[in-house]
Amino acid sequence: MFKQFAFIAALALTAAAPPPTAPPAIPGLIPPPEVAANPANRLSLVLSNGGTVVILLRPDLAPRHVERIRTLVGRHFYDGLTFHRVIPGFMAQGGDPKGTGEGGSELPDLKAEFTAVPFLRGSLGAARAKEPDSANSQFFIMLAPHPELDSNYTVFGRVIGGMDAVDRIAPGEPPPEPTKIVSATIGG
Repeated sequence: MFKQFAFIAALALTAAAPPPTAPPAIPGLIPPPEVAANPANRLSLVLSNGGTVVILLRPDLAPRHVERIRTLVGRHFYDGLTFHRVIPGFMAQGGDPKGTGEGGSELPDLKAEFTAVPFLRGSLGAARAKEPDSANSQFFIMLAPHPELDSNYTVFGRVIGGMDAVDRIAPGEPPPEPTKIVSATIGG
């Protein structure tokens, strides 16, 4: 009788237990369908290492940064520029017309658009000086997760194709033979 009571009690407790919950979603990691489907949110970088990188831009996270990259791509600003700072296990940085990390476009610097979206492998971030509102034309692509950047730099895209080409970008600060952006285009 006691065993039967214990079994019934255990069954009742199990039935009363709340269902297991899924782990919380990372905010903003999955783009809204309309963002993912819009060709104007696709940035393609043809690299001198023979690869092509396709990045989904995220205007839902950082509209000013996405608009800036679209404007500069439309002006062919990035064509021929190098990845001037590439740190294995960290990131590959490009978009500086001087190739030193000190240059930018003639457009004014951008106000930071920090979010809770984490910096994971393949994330596209806005490079900046020490001041948060100093991003201009430079960007970086993460080679590995780096949570210390979360909420301190602007995430405005993610690699959706060609991460192998990113992995082949020549390392160095600056690299002896830097990888170039042969052409940058929006769409497609």
